[in-house]
Amino acid sequence: MINWTHAVITGAGSGLGLGITLRLLRRGTNVSVLDVHLPDKAREQLEDAAKQGDNRWQFFEADVTAPAGLCSAVEQAVAAFGSPGIALNSAGIVLNRAFPDLSTEEFHRVVEVNLNGSFHFAKAVLPHMKPGSRLALVASLAGLTSNYGYAAYGASKFGVVGLATTLRFEYQPLGIGVSCICPAEVRTPMVEKEKLDGNRISMELRKVAGSLDVDTACDEILAGLDRGKWQIIPGIRGKLTAFANRVFPRLFYRICSLVLVRVLRRQSLALQKSG
Repeated sequence: MINWTHAVITGAGSGLGLGITLRLLRRGTNVSVLDVHLPDKAREQLEDAAKQGDNRWQFFEADVTAPAGLCSAVEQAVAAFGSPGIALNSAGIVLNRAFPDLSTEEFHRVVEVNLNGSFHFAKAVLPHMKPGSRLALVASLAGLTSNYGYAAYGASKFGVVGLATTLRFEYQPLGIGVSCICPAEVRTPMVEKEKLDGNRISMELRKVAGSLDVDTACDEILAGLDRGKWQIIPGIRGKLTAFANRVFPRLFYRICSLVLVRVLRRQSLALQKSG
């Protein structure tokens, strides 16, 4: 377990970002929380975790799609707590929509937040990071395999994986570690909201990689960061899915295609019965 002095985390108002922030606070790390909004419940959780770890946290309203404001927030965070030992970008959005129903504006918005936001975050924090520190970008298993209905989300997360890969080449020789986090489905508020109107075919295909609760995912992610891992995929089924896609791509696509055909057949029969 690494006791980082200062962590800078975006998207820490909920989900994975909040879960990892709470764990770092409890172990004694000062944390700078960056988000567009911090709910009262999250503030209470952060205060309690900080008391347990006998340390401090601070909040800066920041949007990863606004680079000037993001850089300003990071500069203020560094001025208060010093150079970050770990910087984690967890801010992101999801859009689950089949390509014919996807608007140009929606596609650009997802890429702007997930991919460009990761770039803006890296640009903001890396000038302040020293040898021995670590940059972590949250991508997704969808950044390795994608999914039906993920034209925007999958493209943006593939981009995050590519960005992290390049940063690894450029910064690890300088002593700054880089991690790319690629979870399968984690039952965060964002994912639960997605399920309300997400594409049914996509929802069915996602079952291949399984689902994790937030606590389990955060524990595995933080353990991976402690070990200095490059690619962190929490959950056994997520790891197996990524392995199958990488080593047996044709077989993996064949299995997904069979699931796709089954769902389409089920939908066709349902339409026939209703008609």
